[in-house]
Amino acid sequence: MVDIHGRRLLRWRLDAPEWDEWQMPQRIGWVLPEASMGTALVGLQEGIARVEGDHPSQLREWLVRPFGADASMRLNDAKRDSTGAIWCGSLDNDDESRSAGSLYRLGPDRSWTVVDSGYMVANGPAISPDERTLLHTDSPRKTIFAFDLDTTSGQAVRRRVWKSFDSSEGYPDGMTFDAQGTVWIAHWGAGCVSRFDSSGKLIRRFHLPASQITNVCFCGAGRDRLFVSSASVGLDAAQREQQTQAGSLFEILHIDGATGIQEVLPHHPS
Repeated sequence: MVDIHGRRLLRWRLDAPEWDEWQMPQRIGWVLPEASMGTALVGLQEGIARVEGDHPSQLREWLVRPFGADASMRLNDAKRDSTGAIWCGSLDNDDESRSAGSLYRLGPDRSWTVVDSGYMVANGPAISPDERTLLHTDSPRKTIFAFDLDTTSGQAVRRRVWKSFDSSEGYPDGMTFDAQGTVWIAHWGAGCVSRFDSSGKLIRRFHLPASQITNVCFCGAGRDRLFVSSASVGLDAAQREQQTQAGSLFEILHIDGATGIQEVLPHHPS
């Protein structure tokens, strides 16, 4: 789990009593483990770096640095497909009203492609179990887009609106498909997580004791535990006093048999 503005990376071994925590050199948007050599990839302000798995504050190498010295930009959220390619988005961290964000693809060969642009806050990419659909969000516009995905060629095409949200639903943030093909979405500002079918029809909504819900992730040996992250950013003093659990990690216990998609971790590239 990441604390973006606190520049922290946190690791919790399920049901262990304590967290591991590392201070990162830059704001961090995401982390994805690798199978070999005990390494992980992280999305930072400057770009994507490989880090040591047990000492992730130590950068081993940069894979791509699209933003360089531009400290206002950063990567925000990411998913990996079965080829090892990473799909990730960006935003202007200092001015989220700018349409400076994009959707990118980092190929297994380290090729870097701008897939789509014009996002205010690019968020929550999600890949369907059959890898034929990619969902991607522009949070301030309260819109999730769908793309036809071809992981073999690395193409995401035919962008269209998958779902738009009204004011009562807050802002769509992080999301994930489950193995059953439904989509779980975190609602920033609305204090809930929603489960939708593949067409965008609401199946169930889960309310939480914090308004700024940021992301969802399936964990555990059976990928049958759903964890939900939250933030305290954007809350005034009165709201922080009322929402004492803002910024906590939650688990939703009754998820109707949903399970996460099995991911095969890629090996260290040559």
